[in-house]
Amino acid sequence: MKLHIQTTTEALSRELADWIVLDAEARISASGQYTLVLSGGSTPKKLYDLLASESYKSKIDWKKVHLFWGDERYVPFDDERNNGKMAYEALIKHVEVPDEQVHYMDTTIPPEASARSYAYLLHRYFDKADFTFDLVLLGMGDDGHTLSLFPGSPVIQEKDLWVAAPFVPAQDMYRITLTSAVVNRSRLVAFLVTGEGKAETLKEVVNGPYRPDTWPSQVIQPADGALHLFADQAAGRLIR
Repeated sequence: MKLHIQTTTEALSRELADWIVLDAEARISASGQYTLVLSGGSTPKKLYDLLASESYKSKIDWKKVHLFWGDERYVPFDDERNNGKMAYEALIKHVEVPDEQVHYMDTTIPPEASARSYAYLLHRYFDKADFTFDLVLLGMGDDGHTLSLFPGSPVIQEKDLWVAAPFVPAQDMYRITLTSAVVNRSRLVAFLVTGEGKAETLKEVVNGPYRPDTWPSQVIQPADGALHLFADQAAGRLIR
């Protein structure tokens, strides 16, 4: 794992934005497109705002970018908790990504049907490719979850399905999520973790014994790709 530690979340977001710009430029030059998985939650919003700003948005050829999601809460698109809506408001509506290259997770159909539909889309894109996504952006919760892989969930150990629709009792809702089976075939994976409240958990995930049922983020281990951790000093202060 390659560590990127910055003193503030603003500096961290800028480093990650610059890193994405360089990676997208290289991949578009090499392959003609860039496949990017967006993360939900509050942490990446600063990054999306920055990428959508006047000083950044012209640095990426957005017409050649294909956007996917790591997970989605099973709520309508206009619900404030919807990851797709957050990314649309912060980033997508400000850049020139063609509509047909923005692949939201569908919450208008039953959860299991949505997972099957998204898996079908991904297999069409990537079955014949050396890697799946060019870059997967991930967050990490205070409990060590990533995507919608929560502690104790059987989905953590899923080896075949690329997309699942687990019910999360603590939230009393279904969620649609990519699994490690597809994420670990990506070319690059980058965790973005901020805040003092995640310092102990991040120490366990990075330096502790391998216990993915307790710390689900540990199950993310790209087979042939690279894993990066972008953290502010508050979150990363205990990492060895």
